[in-house]
Amino acid sequence: MHIVIMGCGRVGSTLASRLDHEGHEVVVIDTDPYAFRRLPSDFRGEKLVGSGVDEHVLESAGIRRAEAFLSLTQGDNRNLLAAQIAKHIFNVRAVVVRVYDPFRGEIFANLGLRTFSPTNIGADMAYDALTRE
Repeated sequence: MHIVIMGCGRVGSTLASRLDHEGHEVVVIDTDPYAFRRLPSDFRGEKLVGSGVDEHVLESAGIRRAEAFLSLTQGDNRNLLAAQIAKHIFNVRAVVVRVYDPFRGEIFANLGLRTFSPTNIGADMAYDALTRE
């Protein structure tokens, strides 16, 4: 499967490495070339410096043949914009977006994006740790 990941932080690089090891064709986009240091030395995918909201960068990443796009940067606005471009302009089937604001994540999930909120995930984990016997 051809997968494009925007953001090579801790989450993006870990996921890119995992998908690469599973045999997927992975392209990672980041505005900071230094971010690619997080990828393992045996990473076989492509590293692309640029913005995931730039259609030319997305074209270079092979977005037209991508089966999945993931927006995993630190910024909700950038993540949501890139995800909408992938979903509604390039018709990528599976679009996953990290949204820190749970309310905004719910709104955009209703628009067809697959969202997850580290805020909700962290709160659930903290609650489970607190209430565990």
